[in-house]
Amino acid sequence: MPAIDAISNELTALETEEERVFSWRQVSLLAAGYDLRLALKLALRADVDLHLAIRLRRTGCPPDTAARILL
Repeated sequence: MPAIDAISNELTALETEEERVFSWRQVSLLAAGYDLRLALKLALRADVDLHLAIRLRRTGCPPDTAARILL
């Protein structure tokens, strides 16, 4: 059974491309100053322009206002 456990662990460790993109978007939004709730909400929406979301924060737009603009 150790071989099955090893394979199971490897499969569990693999992320899909979608999961990697989501993680990257969420980390980027958190680094831009969005709180965890807004970063999660924005990262889940593929139609939200990540670069615009970051630009809004860098120009001083409050996170809640930026989220309303983006959503």
